[in-house]
Amino acid sequence: MKNEAYSITVQELAARGPEAIPEEFIPACHLIYSSPATLSYNSPGAVGFGVKRAGLVIPESVMLLIAPNACGRNSSILSNEESYADRMFYLTMSETDLVTGRHLTDIPEAIRQILDVCQPKPKAVVICLTCADALLGTDLERVCRRATKECGVQVIPSYMYALEREGRKPPMVAIRQTIYSLVERLPVQPDMVNLLGFFTPLDPESEFFSLLDAAGIHTVNQVSAMQTLEEYAQLGAANFNIVLNGESLFAAEDLRKRLNMPYLELHRLYDPERIHKQYRLFGSAVGITIDDNEIYEKTAARVKAFAEQYAGTTFAIGEMCNANPYELAAFLTSLGMNVPVLFSNLTAYDFPYVRRLAGTSPETRVFTGISPTMVHYKEIPGIDCAIGKDAADYCPSARRVGWHSEKQPFGYRGVNGLLDELEEALA
Repeated sequence: MKNEAYSITVQELAARGPEAIPEEFIPACHLIYSSPATLSYNSPGAVGFGVKRAGLVIPESVMLLIAPNACGRNSSILSNEESYADRMFYLTMSETDLVTGRHLTDIPEAIRQILDVCQPKPKAVVICLTCADALLGTDLERVCRRATKECGVQVIPSYMYALEREGRKPPMVAIRQTIYSLVERLPVQPDMVNLLGFFTPLDPESEFFSLLDAAGIHTVNQVSAMQTLEEYAQLGAANFNIVLNGESLFAAEDLRKRLNMPYLELHRLYDPERIHKQYRLFGSAVGITIDDNEIYEKTAARVKAFAEQYAGTTFAIGEMCNANPYELAAFLTSLGMNVPVLFSNLTAYDFPYVRRLAGTSPETRVFTGISPTMVHYKEIPGIDCAIGKDAADYCPSARRVGWHSEKQPFGYRGVNGLLDELEEALA
């Protein structure tokens, strides 16, 4: 192993393409070094919204995690820190269970005990399995069907299989499908849509809502804003789904096949010109008029002023923020900023942004925090501002902009909110 942290330029990544992602970005190809995210753990159930907290987005639900002690210990710490401990329950697996699968017969009784102690009683119990049951080949759907009949409550399967992170349906993709698995088709309301993608609601001040309303779409459902299963059921009446995060495409496709509910995808962008174009394409696709000219012009003018004031500022960008780091870097470098370094993993979904960034800043280097070589990482000098928790930890001398609020930014409002925080940090 070389005594330096692995990195690669975006120009090299763009040339390789999604078919040749370097092994350093693929957890299955090497040991995983959790830095600086060790404090957040390195699993699909990590800080923020991992599998466990995400599954609890289903209203009036609790979760039963079935796992060895170590997995349960991680979950217990995080659930207390993130205020969902009262909705988490645990069924620990013994060494015998790991060999025989005997623990599966205990699930109905565990659910009955949960129903006895919870006030009010939950209307759904999400069962979450870990890698141990993946190796056992547990048929959780069958187990849940049986438990639903025995316990008189909806029992929903979910999976926290870290070893499937590079598979066809990684854990954070699978849990999004789980969240919408209870939706049943209702008579369609033409002026209703569902937003799929985030586990917390979009910023209510985002112009997206007013633009939709002005175009005749008056009801916008977000499962993260729903308090009851009765409200949740209304998801089934939507005319179509709007996917705001690529990890929800699998769930959207499942709803399309299962309920004949169409969908389209929008991206969280920070370039006003591209936001403007996306709104126009969206309106054309669904047959509505999106009039965003006024807010587009105001935002574009503010971006121009920011660029003039802070031209030449040097940024580091991480993946622990409310942005795609490659897209955000492409935007900032197009304004005349410098982004010499990114800290991010890489998937095929990122490559349109990688190619854009290669056009504006081909020498930007990408470090991946999961590579064991990061033990040799040394702080890069000259960084004025670090965006994202991980970037801030890697660049302790830089000014910090976390940009990780659970109030999800989107559209022009997101651009203005980010500029607010950058200006405050750089003042």
